[in-house]
Amino acid sequence: MDPRYPIGNFEMPKQVTPARRQQAIDELAATPAKMRAAAKGLNDSQLDTPYRDGGWTVRQVIHHVPDSHLNAYVRLKLALTEEKPTIKPYDEAAWAKLEDSKSTPIEVSQTLLDSVHARFDRLWRSMKPEQFARVLVHPEHGERTVDWLLFMYEWHGKHHTAHITELRKKKGW
Repeated sequence: MDPRYPIGNFEMPKQVTPARRQQAIDELAATPAKMRAAAKGLNDSQLDTPYRDGGWTVRQVIHHVPDSHLNAYVRLKLALTEEKPTIKPYDEAAWAKLEDSKSTPIEVSQTLLDSVHARFDRLWRSMKPEQFARVLVHPEHGERTVDWLLFMYEWHGKHHTAHITELRKKKGW
């Protein structure tokens, strides 16, 4: 297993059905609770342990997820309210090096993730089927649909949760 991608690389489903979409929405809604469970009981030393050689610490991973999902929430709203909006990428590695990502207690970001997902989930569940085909433009990936955004962030939450759970298994925590 590649510790960078403990659940594998992101792959867009070959066929998107309403049932598969619902499964992704449900999984995305579970992300905050799964992240909390993955980090439960870790002490500061454990939180400041990289999940792999050269990788982010557990604390940085926990702070990264709401950073990323906030961006995803904004991207979704742009895609639903504008015609083919171009979304702004951001330097995730640089964000993870900022002091708030290195020293803030994890509860702050866990609460932020809970709050973002309360809104994110409500928006996903309110959407009509045709809205999932709306297009947004990613400067590095080109045109993508709202479905892509949904499945990307379903994977993203599981991906980073697995960084923590796999490290815990490896370390016996």
